[in-house]
Amino acid sequence: MKIKVWGCRGSLPSPGPENIIYGGNTSCVEVSKDDTLIILDGGSGIQRLGKSLSPKIKELHVLLTHLHIDHTMGLGFFQPLYNPNIQVHFWGPSTALEPLLHRLRRYFSPPLFPVRLNELPKHPIVHEINNSEFEIGDIKIKSAYICHPGPTLGFRLTDGDSVFAYMPDHEPALGSANFPHDADWTSGFEIAENADLLFHDGEYTAAEYQTKIGWGHSSLQDAVAFGALTKVKKLAIFHHDPLNSDERLSEIFEECITVRKPDYEVFLCKEGEVFDLS
Repeated sequence: MKIKVWGCRGSLPSPGPENIIYGGNTSCVEVSKDDTLIILDGGSGIQRLGKSLSPKIKELHVLLTHLHIDHTMGLGFFQPLYNPNIQVHFWGPSTALEPLLHRLRRYFSPPLFPVRLNELPKHPIVHEINNSEFEIGDIKIKSAYICHPGPTLGFRLTDGDSVFAYMPDHEPALGSANFPHDADWTSGFEIAENADLLFHDGEYTAAEYQTKIGWGHSSLQDAVAFGALTKVKKLAIFHHDPLNSDERLSEIFEECITVRKPDYEVFLCKEGEVFDLS
């Protein structure tokens, strides 16, 4: 199972020379094994991913954690959607109020986007999931609702003995009476537990988080504490604040590590990074 980062910025694309190291595209991660291709989220990074795909690709799966615009803004510019020889599957959170298909149609319609979903040359297959378990190729996938405004899923992908967990927008301190000391009632614990690699929200400093409780995002310090609680082997801090330059991200990361002193590997996620968990 190979993992490539096509976007790890949060909330809004932030291109520019000050963001060369960590990148400016919003959430998009490619997971591949043999002929299986899974894409986690459709942020602005999915546009470059689509241009890079082999012409031999006949089927792919896009797993959406949720439908906030920074996670869907790239879908209309994803070239495989305009190729009738490729079958695209959309997987996303179900709700009691409105089908996933109807929510996707809002994006694929004026004034947000000029091309409607039913005007694509081959209609995507839409799958609604919740606290679910399913397989795509040889990869086993577990999804579960996590703390973030609106229906939002975390994903756990397992290939043999290798586990990759993905929670780009997540507020683990919310809803837990004893975070980070007790797994009970800690959002996302079952998704991340003992993962080899975890991509996790770390948008704020500890001070910033105090004024943004309930916004659905995590401080770097809470992300590191969550990784320790779930006993992950590696933690990649994800969903970087669009206001923070490379220099500022490095500064607040060093401050966090000095305070938390993690006894496992923690680093800032970078656009273009590749991880091999095979």
